[in-house]
Amino acid sequence: MTAPAPGALAAEHFLSGLYVSFWLPTVVLAAALAIKLPSILKLWRDPLLRAVGGLLVFACAVFVFAAPNTIRWTNRVTGVPNIAAPWVYSLLTALSASWLLLIIAWRNGRAERSAQTRRATRWVVSVYAGVVVALWVLFALADVPVEQIRDLDTYYAGTPFMREEILLYLTAHTVACSITARLIWNWIRTDGLDAWLRWGLRFLGVGYATNLLFSAAKFTAVAARWTGHDLDWLNTNVAPSAACVAATFVAVGFIVPHAGQYLQERWLVRRRHRNLRTLSRLMREVTGDREPLALRATPELRLIRRETFIRDALLPLSRRLDEGLRGRAYEAALALGHDRGRAQALAAATALLDAVAAGGGRSGASVAGEASGAGEAAHDTSPDAGATPDTTYLLREIQAVARALRSTDDINAVRVRAAAPAESVSAHD
Repeated sequence: MTAPAPGALAAEHFLSGLYVSFWLPTVVLAAALAIKLPSILKLWRDPLLRAVGGLLVFACAVFVFAAPNTIRWTNRVTGVPNIAAPWVYSLLTALSASWLLLIIAWRNGRAERSAQTRRATRWVVSVYAGVVVALWVLFALADVPVEQIRDLDTYYAGTPFMREEILLYLTAHTVACSITARLIWNWIRTDGLDAWLRWGLRFLGVGYATNLLFSAAKFTAVAARWTGHDLDWLNTNVAPSAACVAATFVAVGFIVPHAGQYLQERWLVRRRHRNLRTLSRLMREVTGDREPLALRATPELRLIRRETFIRDALLPLSRRLDEGLRGRAYEAALALGHDRGRAQALAAATALLDAVAAGGGRSGASVAGEASGAGEAAHDTSPDAGATPDTTYLLREIQAVARALRSTDDINAVRVRAAAPAESVSAHD
């Protein structure tokens, strides 16, 4: 027999020393369960949420009871050597079934379950429940007197009945993992998915693909024992580490859509609140009042209070808006190349600053910068100065107006262009 190459020995030595703590995926899975639990309890009738809850519960249980210390404790408490093996195998089989049930519920969505969906659910439950029963029967028939904490699968790989039990649970796990991984990767390629959901599915897909490495390592180590070779390090180090990494990816896959959406919503709320700062400061200078402040208020409540304060201040001020100036400013903004939405916001901001300057000194200039003196000429010569102001846009689109107020150069350019026609007419006369 030829000696292994030095590179192969180095790779085997590295992999044999590879080990990931079982408690890492347990913590991440528990976090995912804690995030999902309120929705699961609130919408318990939803089959999709029930499937997610069952999956996370079984996944946590697998890693708790598969930890070496827990295996040793289980064997000692029951007084039966290696009884932790069928217990862990049963939990892993139930977890495999929950993967398939999740996919069935996911494909069906939230609509009323069809007869085909119910048949698929009953089939999965029946088959995997039968596998669990068979695992316990085979264990009762097997002779496994020597306790094995980490390498039971390879130690008893050739033992009658225990050999069949090991192959049974690995086959059930591999089939469920392969089907789930394939369907998830197919789903990722569909159109119309939310970005956070797509990222969550990617993590799930990687997790289930990594789970196949667990099965491959286990099968290879067991087959090596049958052929007289020793690859037990695949069973004791690589397979558990692959399972831990896979479970962590799966847990992150469930966390990402929920946490990502939550953080995105919080960021948008804070951005909207910060965006209104300029307009809020302008209204504070106009009214002399301060915006209500509550240090312990939620971001949503702070945004609502700022919006309410601004609208309350805008309502009496908006009645003094010069509609003629706003109309000319809108046309000027369009002529300067701005799109219609931006042009409306710049026109409203220009008219608002004009009303503030006319009724409250130079406060508008102090916020948005010195405006061109030509704006006053445009205001004075407006043919529509007596038109009734339309306050709808200003009160509804305060975010757009607030963004426009920060663009001092754009507002000044709009003022100059809006005043140009009036100046031309005056000079001609």
